[in-house]
Amino acid sequence: MGDLSLDQKYERATGVVCKQGIVPFPVNEITISIIKQVIKDNEEELDLIYAFHDKPSQTMEELKASSGLSEQDLERITSSLAKKGLLFNQPSSAGIMVYRLLPLMTVGLMEYKFMGELKGNEEERTLAELFQRLIYEMRDQVQQNYDSMVPLLKQMPPIDRTVPMRRTEEGKPIRIIPVDRSLQPPAESVLPSQSVEEIIEKFDDIAVGHCFCRQRKMALGGSCSLNAPLENCFTFGKSARHTTAQGFARMVTKEEALKIMREAEEAGLVHKAFHPNSKVSRPETSICNCCKDCCDTLRLWREGAFPLVNSTYYLSVIDEEVCTGCGICAERCPTDAIRLNDEGKAERDEASCFGCGICARFCPEEAISLKEGWRKVMVLPPRLRTSSSE
Repeated sequence: MGDLSLDQKYERATGVVCKQGIVPFPVNEITISIIKQVIKDNEEELDLIYAFHDKPSQTMEELKASSGLSEQDLERITSSLAKKGLLFNQPSSAGIMVYRLLPLMTVGLMEYKFMGELKGNEEERTLAELFQRLIYEMRDQVQQNYDSMVPLLKQMPPIDRTVPMRRTEEGKPIRIIPVDRSLQPPAESVLPSQSVEEIIEKFDDIAVGHCFCRQRKMALGGSCSLNAPLENCFTFGKSARHTTAQGFARMVTKEEALKIMREAEEAGLVHKAFHPNSKVSRPETSICNCCKDCCDTLRLWREGAFPLVNSTYYLSVIDEEVCTGCGICAERCPTDAIRLNDEGKAERDEASCFGCGICARFCPEEAISLKEGWRKVMVLPPRLRTSSSE
């Protein structure tokens, strides 16, 4: 093939980015426009993105061979792509620098672009609008092909893991119903940390940035109905070093991290941990503190675009004899897993509960406990009557 035009380079670079991550995206006007908005006609960066088409993670030597560029040029271009949210460039555990091309979202370009403090400019709004159009397009595809999509959606791995709250609003420990210890887990299974305190204690490098879901909503002119705090998106270890190096987050001490976590719980936010390749046996890379109103994972599910897929070790249990039917748990539940039944008592749908503990934290009667037991929660997106992109 001869020399490519700039538009052709955009198309092939977009094709490589769209293949990354859990969910592949189509190469179309929207996704190409997103890459154009981020790259700004930098042909060197477009060419380097294409060098990842066969292998998304490469060492410097591999990248020199796939791109034909010198080490000096690669260091300059990869640094620019990392600051734009398209490349992860951190050493492996063996100390070898690895360059990994990131997906459009979950976790990639969209999250990193809205993790730093917003400037409130037109560029942020344009990018937020493009991602919103992409989300609407995904929703419409799922809704128009719902029956054929269901088997594929059911195969999705858990995107994140819920880490429960452990105390009530008054500071009392939430009652835990232990799992039957006679039922031993498989020998190869590893139970991950079940409190944010345990997770924070494991890491020397902890960084906090702004909630990219709430910030993207703000860029679109919206606001959080809970008025939730913004700076509570955590990264750990290698991810913390990356986000701070690129200006997406700032390093904090363990004490400051715990203080921010407590403030998130006071606001009724859900702790959701992320693991490499969704493998909960591996150390956490990050924790989001999510609200029912703004969280993209919950919104994509409610709006019919994606299933809710989560792993958890807890299930809420409601004592109907103690419950007074105040409805606070039903109002607070992020997955709408609780409703008041005909007797005016709170009733929980096990299939939709991901054991976050919000209901137990805010129950004024302490009528809710958390029962141990490893589960995968998979709730299909609602089948909507329309698929309007308005």
